[in-house]
Amino acid sequence: MSYKCHAPYLKWIIIPLWVKDMTEQLNANKQHYPAVWISDVHLGFKDCKAEYLLDFLNSIECDTLYLVGDIVDLWSMKRQFYWHPSHYQVLNCIQQKALDGTRVIYIPGNHDETFRHYVDQTIFGVEVHQQYIHTTKANKRFLLVHGDDFDIATRYNKLISIAGDAGYDFLLFLNRWTNRIRKLFGGNYYSLAAYIKARVHKAREAIAAFEDAAIHEAKKQKVDGIICGHIHHPKIKVEDDIVYCNDGDWIESCTALVEQQNGKIELLHWSDTQKVLESADVSSIVTPTAVKPNKSAA
Repeated sequence: MSYKCHAPYLKWIIIPLWVKDMTEQLNANKQHYPAVWISDVHLGFKDCKAEYLLDFLNSIECDTLYLVGDIVDLWSMKRQFYWHPSHYQVLNCIQQKALDGTRVIYIPGNHDETFRHYVDQTIFGVEVHQQYIHTTKANKRFLLVHGDDFDIATRYNKLISIAGDAGYDFLLFLNRWTNRIRKLFGGNYYSLAAYIKARVHKAREAIAAFEDAAIHEAKKQKVDGIICGHIHHPKIKVEDDIVYCNDGDWIESCTALVEQQNGKIELLHWSDTQKVLESADVSSIVTPTAVKPNKSAA
């Protein structure tokens, strides 16, 4: 048989090989982490920065992906339904990672608390837990919770809670229009909301109280650190030999926590610019006397 006779069949051999080679090259360019933490994505809310999150997820690979609550904003969708195509793409990307072998662990928050009915079950390859203990490559144990259990430390009555929510909506409104104007003039993403919150005394007090409550819970459960979300304030700090980590959000901060191969924890910002904001070498932390991991509510 002549080469010409073989030609129509060659594409069915060459094209799959080419696609496989391109896929391997793309995967080789991705940063690999033992563990990645994201929370407070708020899919279904108009201020969700789904495009930035999708870019982040497509740029990394990890052994375990932790979803630390408020991934879908059921509260917002009850008030006003909103679902951008990019929100579906984020869910599809997470699902594909689970299918490709990434262990995905989901700890529902208060905005997606409906999924707490499925604790200790697996849904479409995603494990659902109330809380979880992660052991790093440096053999340090971290308690994972969303953080809404610590609200009692920061909210003293319903009136303050409502006022805080209304004020936050206004901050997001300012944040949205500030970045539209900045983008129009070629500027990079900037969190005006975070800038303002850092300069409001009551907000700083609430954040400090939340962090203290989280550190207290870590001490109570005798772990080396705690990883949470909820307050949309990304942070890594060490206090009393406890590593406090907040992975931030994808409403204003556009941040995630990642674990390096040596067990080092880093806080990344990922928008139209990417950078490491903070990090902690947890290997030097003194490990407390271990107790059996408690998966009940904090």
